Amino acid sequence: MPSDAPLQNPRAFLTTLFEAAVAEAQPGLRIPSCLPQPPRGRVLVVGAGKAAAQMARALEACWTGPSLRGLVVVPHGHEVAAGAIEVLHASHPVPDDSSVKAALRMKALVSGLTADDLVIALFSGGGSALSVEPASGISLRDKQLLNQALLNSGASISEMNCVRRQVSAIKGGQLAAACHPARVCTLLISDVPGDHPEDIASGPTVADPSDAAMALDIVRRYRLQLPEPVLAHLQSGVATTIKADDPRLEGHEVHMIATPQQSLQAAAEVARRHGIPAHVLSDRFEGEARDMGGMLAALASQIAQRGEPFARPCVLLSGGESTVTLSGSRPYEGRGGRNVECALALALALRGQPGVYALMADTDGVDGQEPVAGAFVAPDTLRRAHALGVLPQRSLDAHDGHGFFGALGDAFVTGPTHTNVNDFRAVLVL
Repeated sequence: MPSDAPLQNPRAFLTTLFEAAVAEAQPGLRIPSCLPQPPRGRVLVVGAGKAAAQMARALEACWTGPSLRGLVVVPHGHEVAAGAIEVLHASHPVPDDSSVKAALRMKALVSGLTADDLVIALFSGGGSALSVEPASGISLRDKQLLNQALLNSGASISEMNCVRRQVSAIKGGQLAAACHPARVCTLLISDVPGDHPEDIASGPTVADPSDAAMALDIVRRYRLQLPEPVLAHLQSGVATTIKADDPRLEGHEVHMIATPQQSLQAAAEVARRHGIPAHVLSDRFEGEARDMGGMLAALASQIAQRGEPFARPCVLLSGGESTVTLSGSRPYEGRGGRNVECALALALALRGQPGVYALMADTDGVDGQEPVAGAFVAPDTLRRAHALGVLPQRSLDAHDGHGFFGALGDAFVTGPTHTNVNDFRAVLVL
């Protein structure tokens, strides 16, 4: 039913859309319809990612087969109790010793299974850093330096995970191979453009379509400075990941239980119920966050000033995963994240355009490395910043989106949402 809420309180309206998107991706809603057939033997559960603990809890709540046991690993602060399934925590986005211990425990748990047994694998975004077993000859420190180089490079998530798979002993289907001959059912929450299973947590239980040559091409394209053992491993061409025709993957199930598109559609439906036409632009936008902010600002201005290509009022929804390419010798400059960087670039490009509001946030509740999901933009964002002596362009150049929006009181804080379907961007044109 139409309401005047968007006109009276755009920020509350945008928050409602974000909440609808997150609710649509909650494991408790999505898992019950994707349960595998119970086995004659044991049921073991393994998993990693920002949503893994909530997935484990939802699985235990609806499972009626043989008793479950196992473990999942989540980032610090994302833990929830999951009964008989143990919840571990490790570092994200750069792995630590706990990430290695978690991976080794997973491999040990699934060793020695039989064809009567079942492994249920629960993976979501963030799993790549949370479960790490370096390939032979590569140390944890090497993996940490690799991850940091990838995060700073501007490479897409698909490109980063291609490289990660080739220097791992658990990713790229290798965990599934360790489960053989047991049956494996993988439940995934997608945080990647295109919903490719091999890119979610770098695909520990699914086939790897990439190889070392592809990874080396990415290394050269982004001029990555890698530790010598990592580079030597890639150059050796030693194949360890599992391909689609490997008999150890026969009979395995893979279910994509929640996706960015589903969440964007849920937000669009809420907007329409409020009488605001909603347009889902794409669930797979990629590229530099600041460029994306400029593009969305150009589209919003065209609508506001000319009524093209959509009439106002309307809301533009999009997802995907933007990137931030860092420069300089320090790992991070400022307190940034890709969503606040996109929002700050949007504000600069809009130049105070009347009637345009936005919320850009990560659906897991963490943008970058701060416990802040994202930020709001309004027509008076730049004016208020200048009144406080906060310079928008300087903040953008320093990748300090969190500092900028925090000073204005426009940071969007949700706490962990226990799911992860990547970026959520809503631009409201009134």
